[in-house]
Amino acid sequence: MRLPLLMVLLSFSGALCAQAPEAITPHQIPKVPEGIVIDGQLDDAAWASAGEFELPFEISPGDNIAAPATTKARIGYTENALYVSFRANDPKPSDIRARLRDRDAAYRDDFIGIIVDTFDDQRRAYEFFVNPFGVQMDLINDQVTRNEDDSWDGLWTSAGRITDAGYEVEMRIPFATMRFREGDQVKRWAMSLFRSYPRSSRHQLTNQKVSRDSKCFLCTFEKFEGMAGVRPGRNLDVVPTITIARPEYREEAGGPWLNDGVNIEPGVDVSWAPSPNLTLNGTINPDFSQVETDQAQLNLNDSFALFFPEKRPFFLEGADYFSTQFNVLYTRQVSDPSWGVRVTGRNGDGTYGAFVAQDTTTLLLVPGVLGSGFRVLDQSADVAVARYRYNVDENTTLGVIGTFRHGDDYANDVIGVDGRYQKGAHTVTAQLLRSDSEYPLSLNFADASPSGNAMRAFYEFGNREWNFTVGHTKVDPGFRADLGFIGQVGFDRSLVGGSHVWYGEEGEKITRMSLYADYDVTHRFDGQLLERELESSFNIQGPMQSNVTFMALARERFWNEQMFDETNLAVNINVTPWSGIKLGTYIGAGQRVDLRASREGRLTSWDVWGEIDLGRGISIVPNASWSRMKRDGGTAFTALVFDTRVSWQLDPRQRLRLTMQGSHIERDLTMYDPGAVGKGGRDWGGQLLYSYKVNPRTAFYGGVSYGAVRDDDDLAPDMFGNNRGVFLKYSYGWQPGG
Repeated sequence: MRLPLLMVLLSFSGALCAQAPEAITPHQIPKVPEGIVIDGQLDDAAWASAGEFELPFEISPGDNIAAPATTKARIGYTENALYVSFRANDPKPSDIRARLRDRDAAYRDDFIGIIVDTFDDQRRAYEFFVNPFGVQMDLINDQVTRNEDDSWDGLWTSAGRITDAGYEVEMRIPFATMRFREGDQVKRWAMSLFRSYPRSSRHQLTNQKVSRDSKCFLCTFEKFEGMAGVRPGRNLDVVPTITIARPEYREEAGGPWLNDGVNIEPGVDVSWAPSPNLTLNGTINPDFSQVETDQAQLNLNDSFALFFPEKRPFFLEGADYFSTQFNVLYTRQVSDPSWGVRVTGRNGDGTYGAFVAQDTTTLLLVPGVLGSGFRVLDQSADVAVARYRYNVDENTTLGVIGTFRHGDDYANDVIGVDGRYQKGAHTVTAQLLRSDSEYPLSLNFADASPSGNAMRAFYEFGNREWNFTVGHTKVDPGFRADLGFIGQVGFDRSLVGGSHVWYGEEGEKITRMSLYADYDVTHRFDGQLLERELESSFNIQGPMQSNVTFMALARERFWNEQMFDETNLAVNINVTPWSGIKLGTYIGAGQRVDLRASREGRLTSWDVWGEIDLGRGISIVPNASWSRMKRDGGTAFTALVFDTRVSWQLDPRQRLRLTMQGSHIERDLTMYDPGAVGKGGRDWGGQLLYSYKVNPRTAFYGGVSYGAVRDDDDLAPDMFGNNRGVFLKYSYGWQPGG
């Protein structure tokens, strides 16, 4: 399970942003001759003209101590691109962790790169990383939301190789890939050079010191000057796509396979940057085919709808422009659009984003006080979303957002404001939303015209060892955010929590320990107590990149007009015992409510997962979850879910991946009211996928899938294949005149 890089970078932080002083004299980036070949060998004469820099500090787990390995970087530029190279020496080159992987998948390896804040405003930065084999990882770092988005894919070139002394990496980042201020003047950017050096601990090496009192990583960057006269790209990208699929299905074992013929879906995406502050995207019959299979999940003893992450390119690019404290925009709610147009950019101290689309179906997340679920409204809908965020000063950010969806006898409008203030040890965040909706009478909703407000306000104080949080959230019963993922309404919740961190001394096996606890109380809109909860956790980080968390929970819970007592004790363990092997497990047990029976029982859960690398290119990622509910002298249900993925990266462009998923549920019907539940069932499915990626825009995919099911409530006693299919997908990135 990979954590976002910013969480890794700041895992040692226990406080809020303390602005680091700027470097007295900015570093200079010289212009270098054309002709550097990006092949991972630092033998081009032009590198001698580049500026040379070192990464002398270890910022985690050490506290700005001397780096355990020597790293030297060179940076230069030409008229069209920024050039960066690294010579990463290693005391034991045989311990280097590197394998062939898919793009954005090498975070467990040794890797190295550069983070660039082109506007030098400590709000947003580009991240470019490469492992020793040249595998690329790129992200957008949004400091305001503290999120990193690896769905962003820039077009740049890299190469790497392992040497007798360590490894070497070269990078060419076209200026067309980034946005920055225009003009012939010398550019001043804030940048960080970063190296991940994973051994028993994951050592993080940089060119600048980073205080443990700082959560504002971008605020610590040193300043670099150069690039006089260079201009950001205004490239026109045209990406035509064609997807060909033939799915088949059948209703019973031995029955005929049915299909709707071969489905051919052409489409085109267009991206144009008429200025460095504006990017326009358009799509006609967009490619929303999902090549990657969703992670398997079960909603067995939970009353709320499951969340699946977005994977579709049109919505992923620039997603950070639309993020807010409430999940007001969940783009998977735009399920099958026929066209879409988006604009993102910045204007002075503000950033903005907007898109419109026409969806051929209307997917609704119907929220409630104690649960939520999805409904489909069989009609098209017009969708519009707009977001603006303004940096008042270096401490204060204000924003507005609006989401609008309209169809026949249907409308949902949400508007809101939000803000964030951060200075020294203090952070305040708040958001207020208002919704008005209209639903067709055919849906039989209790209220066909609901309206309401949603608000949240949080204050956080912290320093390097202590953290304290207090907050309140209130959502009216009539609030609806049909383009978002807000599954609970009609409640108010107050929370208070805090933590303390202990840091290990240099050379100690235990590098970090933390104790956390919070207490929250939730009431229904009419004053009924819904939940009173106390939870705590104790975390230890130590050798073999181990991360062990002990958790305890006790709460009162309202369900089906009754109050229940629930408890849970659990442990979560992640460890990397050897290079290329990461293992994890979660074990939990306690008193829980069986929601289908409204009775208390003992729920035991066990999850196991891993990431296993074989050779240079084979990766196995197994995941399995098991749970059992025992009550009233028997076993009410057991459930097993598995999801295993085997990938073979043949070379940096080609990958073959096998996905296998399944579930098995068994219930004792004598322990439930008649008709309350089914006995259970089994299902499994698999997908074999081949991909060839020239770059993020130009790629070919081909695959086959097969699924089988057994419904224990039916007469069919055996598993039978109920779906299968084959598909091909090709996209081509074309830059007219490029």
